[in-house]
Amino acid sequence: MKHKIVLIPGDGIGPEIVGEAKKVLDQVCQKYGHEFEYEEVLLGGASIDVHGIPLTDDAIATAKSADAVLMGSIGGNTATSPWYQLEPSKRPEAGLLRIRKELNLFANLRPAYLYSQLKDACPLRADIIGDGFDMLIMRELTGGLYFGDRKTYEENGLATAMDTLVYNEAEIRRIAVKGFEIAKKRRNKVTSVDKANVLDSSRLWRKVVEEVAADYPDIELEHMLVDNCAMQLVRDPGQFDVILTENMFGDILSDEASMVTGSIGMLSSASLNETKFGLYEPSHGSAPDIAGQDKANPIATVLSAAMMLRYSLDLDKEADAVEQAVQKVLEQGYRTVDIMSDGCTCVGTKKMGDLLAEAIQ
Repeated sequence: MKHKIVLIPGDGIGPEIVGEAKKVLDQVCQKYGHEFEYEEVLLGGASIDVHGIPLTDDAIATAKSADAVLMGSIGGNTATSPWYQLEPSKRPEAGLLRIRKELNLFANLRPAYLYSQLKDACPLRADIIGDGFDMLIMRELTGGLYFGDRKTYEENGLATAMDTLVYNEAEIRRIAVKGFEIAKKRRNKVTSVDKANVLDSSRLWRKVVEEVAADYPDIELEHMLVDNCAMQLVRDPGQFDVILTENMFGDILSDEASMVTGSIGMLSSASLNETKFGLYEPSHGSAPDIAGQDKANPIATVLSAAMMLRYSLDLDKEADAVEQAVQKVLEQGYRTVDIMSDGCTCVGTKKMGDLLAEAIQ
């Protein structure tokens, strides 16, 4: 079976981790008789360096022509990189926001799963971890504060900045439907997270989610304020199945969930539109401090590639094989530095990619 995949290495550790994910995908092709046609495009700082802008129209067109997009990481050191001397609309993250918007990627899926082999890397006490946890954060990706009107101006002699948080009922409804549909394939529970005690946008969010819930009588729905959810993630993560929330809350909570799993280097991510098309990326950042040092953990990107196989290419057996390869390598005691524990063997980025590809065999 032939598929076209666009690769976006990006910035920082992005080229390293995408390279290892491609290594694993190539092994999948060899074992299962598929053909993946790859094309690379620039995004973020890498695009700024070449084109002067974080995302070109040609890059968008190339992404739209593919079956799926696999991306590394975007951005750099905000304190030292010249990219962050540019106006906000020309900084690396602006390209990321634009591609999500252009591809209509409104549903972001971020699994947070604690591997039994990594319990020692989890910062929580053993009695809190219990039998582990397996949650999925469903984050609305194209609305809310990140896409509202913003400006910086002077008022009464003071520099003043304004950002606006806007949602309409259609945006809320479509992400809620996605959340409930995913819950049907999991453990039939949705926790809708908002700030309805303060924000009008959250009160509308809660109203629409309850309307959608009426169409899913077998799914348990609970509402939770975002500050309480942040606390519950470290108090009792096992209570969650699908966490459904808006853009900024999902951005923050998914990073918190990543550390509960033991490392942000373990978290995959999928951003989907209304078709099977998706953009797949690890949940972590570009880690410029370790870029080029063979220290980055490629597992999150490899697991993102597994999600791509499953959700966009309908290759469930192949996705299972990649996920099982990760389990096997962890069981063998191999770790990158971010998840290293006593008695294990520390390996670099390239060696971890080699081990994962070999485990596919």
